[in-house]
Amino acid sequence: MVGRVLVHIKFLVCLCLMVACTADTPATSQFSSVSPDSIILAYGDSLTYGVGASEAESYPYLLGELSGRSIHNAGRPGELSKEGLDRLPRVLEEVNPALVILIHGGNDLLQRRSLEALKESLRQMILLCQEQGVDVLLVGVPRPALPPVIPELYRELAVETGVPLEDEVLLRVLTDNGLKSDRVHPNARGYAKMAEAFQRFLQEAGAL
Repeated sequence: MVGRVLVHIKFLVCLCLMVACTADTPATSQFSSVSPDSIILAYGDSLTYGVGASEAESYPYLLGELSGRSIHNAGRPGELSKEGLDRLPRVLEEVNPALVILIHGGNDLLQRRSLEALKESLRQMILLCQEQGVDVLLVGVPRPALPPVIPELYRELAVETGVPLEDEVLLRVLTDNGLKSDRVHPNARGYAKMAEAFQRFLQEAGAL
């Protein structure tokens, strides 16, 4: 009798742990398949635009080469997240993407702007995409620190909105001087690492 009770208790504990982990883990398989003729929108600031490398060395260009998909580069250097939110509706209308790779917040973090304001701008960008049936891959941007860290707001947003989060590649690239063109931007090798990471993530999530 005691043995059966212990087995039931262990089962319930494992079940609770599984539920807790699921609740705190961003989604990784929420994408629809991106058809060969669909457009992927790379949206963000200088990290998307490709500052520090040539146009053909930016991550959107390289991701297009790897994936065989059309990648529209809508990066704008120096842009704050609120400005990105204001610009997004027009870009979505013009590009009509099936998927958005959202990398934003770097300038807010560099200028030590409000984290709550950044989180809200990102939230509204994600919701705007979702309202139009557009999938989103959210990418975590490191906060300048020693060592650099991804602010928890990115993970919180991923859990809250149900979008997948890639929170490894920028941290890896921007802490390796051999992959950087300056203090805050990748070089050609760094952008290649980004493109490879996004290609792998999208494949594993079922988008490609």
